[in-house]
Amino acid sequence: MKLRPILCLSILAAGAGIAVAQDSSEMKPPAVIQINREWLKPGKSGAVHDRSEAAFVSLMNKGKLKGHYLALNSMSGKPRSLYMTRYPSFEAWENDNKIFEKNASLGAELDRDISADSELLEGMDSAVLVYNEGLSFHPRPDFSHARYYELTAFKVRLGHEKEWREVTKMYKEACEKAGAGLHWGAYAVTYGGESGTYIMLTHRESLAEIDKEQADSKKIMEAMGGEEGAAKADQMFAAAVESVRSELFTINPRQSYVDEATMKADADFWKPKAPKSAVAASAKPAASAQTKPASR
Repeated sequence: MKLRPILCLSILAAGAGIAVAQDSSEMKPPAVIQINREWLKPGKSGAVHDRSEAAFVSLMNKGKLKGHYLALNSMSGKPRSLYMTRYPSFEAWENDNKIFEKNASLGAELDRDISADSELLEGMDSAVLVYNEGLSFHPRPDFSHARYYELTAFKVRLGHEKEWREVTKMYKEACEKAGAGLHWGAYAVTYGGESGTYIMLTHRESLAEIDKEQADSKKIMEAMGGEEGAAKADQMFAAAVESVRSELFTINPRQSYVDEATMKADADFWKPKAPKSAVAASAKPAASAQTKPASR
């Protein structure tokens, strides 16, 4: 684990599920997300990184960590991977950390895996996010059939939190009135980033959802009061927000550590069969094939 603290990158993640085994009506977005962001060296993505990350997944299973995580590979921006670990509380995160503190063998294995993985990286950073229900919009905790994540980061100007909440409320109300299918879970960057940074997370089953949302933009503008209302909202937004950045990621099941219920919900995706060449290669001892834990 490098206990995967979250990173204040950009995101609107449709609320990440904690326990897909629950009935969807009972599921809630995780209260705490820890994310690690790994910046990859040229040519070190793909299968070579999959093998390195598989060691962490193996170690997580061995330690029976409760904090499951999704691995996201960049589709925009500089090549990088995000590892988003979800927890119901900070205490739950601490409990996972204690597993390695109390088991010297697991701790040593983790250190070896981190050392091996570092050979593929240019750098790494992390952050911790806390869920904000008031800024979220129809979050969808069940990500078992998701394939992509869109992350959008908003840097709110100091002293303009009130305006930020107001303009977000206006936009949410317009989306509701327009019947738009948008959804996101809102998280405030609490550690590892600048104060006033919010990340919206939206998971997607298909990129066609983006086409649909773009087509709904006209209806949302009309729901805001047409061009005049949209212009007013733009002014409020500009006064409250310093910068915005969105990025798109694909979910990598080979690098993800998800619970059994999620795997059963879409086994073909979460348990992909390894190519014969990969199976043969894995039979050979390799230092880089050692395991690596979930909340890195």
